[in-house]
Amino acid sequence: MTSAVIIGAGPCGAAAAHTLREEGFDGSIILIGGERHLPYERPPLSKAYLNGTQERESLFIRDASWYQDAGIDMLTSTFVMSIDLDKRRLHLSSNEDLPFDTLLLSTGGRPRPLPGARDERVRYLRSLDDAELLRADLATTERLVVIGAGFIGAEIAATTATLGREVILIDPLEAPLAQVLGSEIGRVFAGIHRDHGVQLLTKEGVSSIEKSADHTLRVRTSTGRVIECDLALVGIGMIPNTELATSAGIKVSNGVLVDELCRTSAEGVYAAGDVANHFHPVFGCNMRPEHHDNALRQGIAAARNMLGHSVAYADCPWFWSDQYDHTLQYTGWCPKWDQLIVRGSLEELHFSAFYMSGGIVRAAVALNRPKDIIRIKKAIMAQTPIDAALLSDESVDLRKL
Repeated sequence: MTSAVIIGAGPCGAAAAHTLREEGFDGSIILIGGERHLPYERPPLSKAYLNGTQERESLFIRDASWYQDAGIDMLTSTFVMSIDLDKRRLHLSSNEDLPFDTLLLSTGGRPRPLPGARDERVRYLRSLDDAELLRADLATTERLVVIGAGFIGAEIAATTATLGREVILIDPLEAPLAQVLGSEIGRVFAGIHRDHGVQLLTKEGVSSIEKSADHTLRVRTSTGRVIECDLALVGIGMIPNTELATSAGIKVSNGVLVDELCRTSAEGVYAAGDVANHFHPVFGCNMRPEHHDNALRQGIAAARNMLGHSVAYADCPWFWSDQYDHTLQYTGWCPKWDQLIVRGSLEELHFSAFYMSGGIVRAAVALNRPKDIIRIKKAIMAQTPIDAALLSDESVDLRKL
């Protein structure tokens, strides 16, 4: 390999480029990003940056001089229009062709749009530019409607409520975060949001967003309810950016399909981060975590495998969410479970919950108990049966299970 090209200049692509140099690769590295910015951290966009407690410059992973000193060519505001696998060339939006030996797709994803909602006051949050627009909007907003109570929607609702704005949070499920955490844990977060003044409308979708005669927005729900607001934020999921892979003939299914070494179906082409639907050798299934930690770690793993190390990416998925003065952490992978075991107190907002399937802990969530997440990871990765009574017993050290 004499040249490595990385499409997608987010945290995943930046981690891969850094790893290639750190692992001794002395060939050409080109990092291509559609945004005008250097790679930056995304988690603060819905929290500390949005509420004004974190400065813009602190978001950037490294400054421009680092990429220059490391000999990494940064192509910002540049899009790859097509991939020619036979000729090993990319066609760029600048109308230039770029050769490559090895290619990494870290193209991420984009917000899922709400059909028919096209007013300029209907916002999404994915990029730094999105966050800057939303941050400016909130300075003059009195009432915000947040559509979707997943992690992005719940975090933005929490951030906006702490700024003293009126917030209405709408979701078709029976509780916030229920799709990942389940209804029982979701109801805990419903109480947290309501305690902070958020009007929570569950089991209710949004059928349309209209502009009224006085130019306010009118959000019409699936029950016929009409809510007037100054601004609407849509957070109903993400679509992986797989178009380049599809047009090149690379296998795609809910993301770009990769094996445990981050290899796609095309020779010399890898994928990592939010766009990659990877096979996990411990959990024995494909998964596509849309989390910052996964993007970083998988970017590192992909770079090492691009160099021929052949090391399986088998990290335990992990993410966190800050809402108000509470911190949630989650680790593992458990889309379906048959037991939910709670340690601690849901009412006191200090607990861990363990998602079990077939007597095995597949995942865990903790609210304000970060050590429990650290201690249970080993048991999750071992994938061996555990007595549920031991999980709920506070006197039992989770490290010994």
